[in-house]
Amino acid sequence: MIETREQLDAIKKSCYSMVTKSAGISAGTAIIPIPGLDIGSDVAILMRIIPKINAQFGLSPEQIESLDTETKLFVMTAISNTGSKLAGKYITKKLIITLLNKMGVKVAAKGVTKFVPFIGSAVAGTISFTAMKYMGNSHIEDCYKIALATLENNLLDSVVVDEPAPLPK
Repeated sequence: MIETREQLDAIKKSCYSMVTKSAGISAGTAIIPIPGLDIGSDVAILMRIIPKINAQFGLSPEQIESLDTETKLFVMTAISNTGSKLAGKYITKKLIITLLNKMGVKVAAKGVTKFVPFIGSAVAGTISFTAMKYMGNSHIEDCYKIALATLENNLLDSVVVDEPAPLPK
């Protein structure tokens, strides 16, 4: 369980680094002019990093399930309020493909540009890097908001309010 804002900020920074490395791998795969290779690679990369990000923020399905009822309800409400499609979820190939399809223009453009000699591969790599970084960083931001709200809620719950002393009669 995340106990301080400093821990939360360190997790965010670590996850950004992981996304940047994964986006670089995605870009490298996109440069190779084999149809479908880049999409398959992107799905595999996202299926690996999204659960890691969830776990880092304490938002994997297993971690949420282990929370007490009140905290679990708060976390699920926070997930709903952020509109996150990935936090607290089991990550499946179908879910990832659905999200990639929502970014369809970028994915389609990446596929078409591969077949333009030299420059096309560079453009495909750039699109792939940017799309992967956008998806990963957006998910990190969602998880950060959820974890921060949960941390603040837990801190509020732990504050003990002293009862005022009874007035003398």
